[in-house]
Amino acid sequence: MRAAVLTGFGVPLAVREVPDPVAGGGEVLVEVLATCVLPYAAEVFGGGRDYPLVPPVVPGLGGVGRVVHAGPDATRLRAGDLVWCDATVRSRDDALTPDIAMQGWSSRGDGGARLAEHLHDGSFAELVRVPTENVFPLPAAAGDDPARWAALAVHGVPYGGLLAGGLHAGETLLVSGSTGNFGSSAVAVALAMGAGRVVCPGRNRAVLGLLADRFGPRVRTVGLTGDEAADRAAMSAAAEGPVDLVLDLLPPAAPSSAARAAAMTVREYGRVVLMGGVGMLGGDDLALPYPWIMRNSVTLRGQWLYPREANAGLVRLLASGTLDLAAERVRSFRLEDVNDAVAYAAAHSGPFDRTALVPAGG
Repeated sequence: MRAAVLTGFGVPLAVREVPDPVAGGGEVLVEVLATCVLPYAAEVFGGGRDYPLVPPVVPGLGGVGRVVHAGPDATRLRAGDLVWCDATVRSRDDALTPDIAMQGWSSRGDGGARLAEHLHDGSFAELVRVPTENVFPLPAAAGDDPARWAALAVHGVPYGGLLAGGLHAGETLLVSGSTGNFGSSAVAVALAMGAGRVVCPGRNRAVLGLLADRFGPRVRTVGLTGDEAADRAAMSAAAEGPVDLVLDLLPPAAPSSAARAAAMTVREYGRVVLMGGVGMLGGDDLALPYPWIMRNSVTLRGQWLYPREANAGLVRLLASGTLDLAAERVRSFRLEDVNDAVAYAAAHSGPFDRTALVPAGG
């Protein structure tokens, strides 16, 4: 099969013939129809994000495909089935604290590194080997535009955060980092889940206007100034009532003061979920005041990725049309143009901009 191979950090991906993966017990072999190219892929492949990929490796973060072969433990999957492949792999020998790896992308700790060694290659290829529990059936409509449905890789992240925060219909959510690729997705997913109001702070006025135009009066935008106290007051005022949940998706370059200002808008007994990258590049700690957390009975939670069942829930939101992908701007690239795709994704990182690689279609 053909695959795009990262031979070393800081060099272009090489498209070459590699051996077909062989699925063993507990695994499924899938033909990759489309896979998402994330906006920060260039940073990963260039070494700027210091991800624990071990070259040579086929990168890629899940995707839409068709089952080629299912192992003996699969009781419902059949060859030819249209499926979503989730890249979030969990160890099977610890139910309470499983090790986690993002197949073809990243891992956490020594156990995650062992998983990544076993499931080394991702979806920038014509075929990918995936654990059986990471394969989810898709409706037939996804086969008409698999590149658009590959955005599941983006939407799954904020959906996991909203599930972790226990978002209820009618509640007010504040999305810190709402003008970014993941943050804007959080706005769309939250509204699809029934959020009554979503407060969207940011510095990019054009993007804030886009969010308001697309989603209407349930979205309240706030232009940030960088003054922590003033920004916190402006966000609270925009909510026009208590903020039930804050979801932070700010990128690594964002200052901790921006995350703190957003978090401290939450109401007494409210919830704060941290999913962004603040602090990954150094800088100040988040430094939320202990007395404020304690006296206001605030629940503060970190969340990396999403639980397995989130995949099925997100597919239902999409299949029902509650979460609408029609307005998203999708650009597809053939496998041989993978480096163009990576560059395009980096230059088009705004809300609802999607870049897809279509290995089987190239």
